[in-house]
Amino acid sequence: MRISHSRRALAVATATTLALTALGTGAGYAADEPESTPVPIVTPDGALFSYVVNTEDTRSRDATLAIKAIQRADGVVVQAWPQIGVIVAHSANGSFREDVLAADRVGVVESVGATRTVSPTEGTPGADTAVGAKKSKTVVGQAKKDTTGWTVDEPAGTTAVPDPGEATQWDMEMIKADQSLAINPGSSDVVVGVLDSGIDASHPDLATQVDADSSVNCTDGGRPDMSSTGWLPTTSDHGTHVAGTIAAAQNGVGIVGVAPGVKMASVKVVNDDGYIYPEYAICGFVWAGMNRMDVTNNSYYIDPFMYWCEDQPDQQAAKEAVRRAVDFSTKRGVVHAAAAGNAATDLANNTTDTSSPNDSTAVDRVINSGCEDIPAELDGVVTVSSLTESTDLSSFSNRGLGKIDVSAPGSAILSTELDGTWDLKSGTSMASPHVAGVLALMKSAHPRWSPAQLEAAVRTQADDHECTTTTRGPACVGGLEENSFYGDGIADALDAVTH
Repeated sequence: MRISHSRRALAVATATTLALTALGTGAGYAADEPESTPVPIVTPDGALFSYVVNTEDTRSRDATLAIKAIQRADGVVVQAWPQIGVIVAHSANGSFREDVLAADRVGVVESVGATRTVSPTEGTPGADTAVGAKKSKTVVGQAKKDTTGWTVDEPAGTTAVPDPGEATQWDMEMIKADQSLAINPGSSDVVVGVLDSGIDASHPDLATQVDADSSVNCTDGGRPDMSSTGWLPTTSDHGTHVAGTIAAAQNGVGIVGVAPGVKMASVKVVNDDGYIYPEYAICGFVWAGMNRMDVTNNSYYIDPFMYWCEDQPDQQAAKEAVRRAVDFSTKRGVVHAAAAGNAATDLANNTTDTSSPNDSTAVDRVINSGCEDIPAELDGVVTVSSLTESTDLSSFSNRGLGKIDVSAPGSAILSTELDGTWDLKSGTSMASPHVAGVLALMKSAHPRWSPAQLEAAVRTQADDHECTTTTRGPACVGGLEENSFYGDGIADALDAVTH
């Protein structure tokens, strides 16, 4: 139901200058739970900040009216996604959130939220001379993300020898990809969007695997950059490693991916400082949907919050915008795999977070069930935990009954690196692309299956595994058919092409 303008005016009048009153949504957590610890995002006048503005409906009229309200509030529109009712805006107006609602004369805006706690280092793309669009790096100190949140350090490996280097890929044996390869290596009609730090398309194992026409850079404020080099890696090898696990070519060189017959699109959502902000991920998911990709892999959590809370207005608005983007791409035929995270946390029973926000100064905060790791915990996303070569849960892997869907190898995984080499990485980031590859095989064998059918099948076909012990974090709970470590079991590439 649309909220009246008078009610919105009242909400604005009673809001503090640091946060908006939540509009049109429930708290998102149980009545017997505490509220999450507030983390106000301070936006002083003169400092450029990035925001999402969510409209009540996805009509073009609503987007047009919201854009006018943004402009009246001294904002600059960076990217409008009217198909999901989300607009990304920049502003140096310290009261931008309140002013947008006050300028919304017909009540089309549902929520407004800052997407980061610091000024965007990229400035405002295409509008650096506009009011409020100058780069601001001095008001709030810029932090560089600790990318160990994605992967876990391994001893430096040696460059892999040419084939039969794949003979060392115990991970492919565990999920039976070595057997599925002889039956169906995947269809070139299937495209996996690798939402990550870019893919090195010059690598000998990847040169024939990347669909450049579908690739994009989303780190320019969340606006799609379709230049020929924008989607290539700059400061991180993470996306290249992930890509090799999904679809490294069967070409007699290096290694072989789970689905070497499919194609990949490099969807760059990681900026040069190592951050994946909401507007980048929104761009990536919408792009995947608009380009009718079949699968996306998401080996990250969205910064700057490890858990985005429904009862915090800025976090709620950004989370809602990402949720809409995921839903849009799902409705257009895309199924998603995502890493569960590397904090050795039980996602079903987590009540604290000491790492957020990670782009400025982290605070110790209480969280509740309305606080989620996104995109991993969003509906329609296959959440993947990480295993060792002995099929134990990796000590770093997140877990959780009802949170983990399937498991896959993620410790000491050999895959492609920058500069034409191969090396080892560990993390749930390395587990998720195994499942993305299995989903791509499944889509190759069943091209008419919907995302819901693919998601259900990857869980049903997974090999059951009983609880094991762990050297770190909460113990396993649940039974053979489903438990907190393995979810519904270990992903199975052979069943994906034979069932």
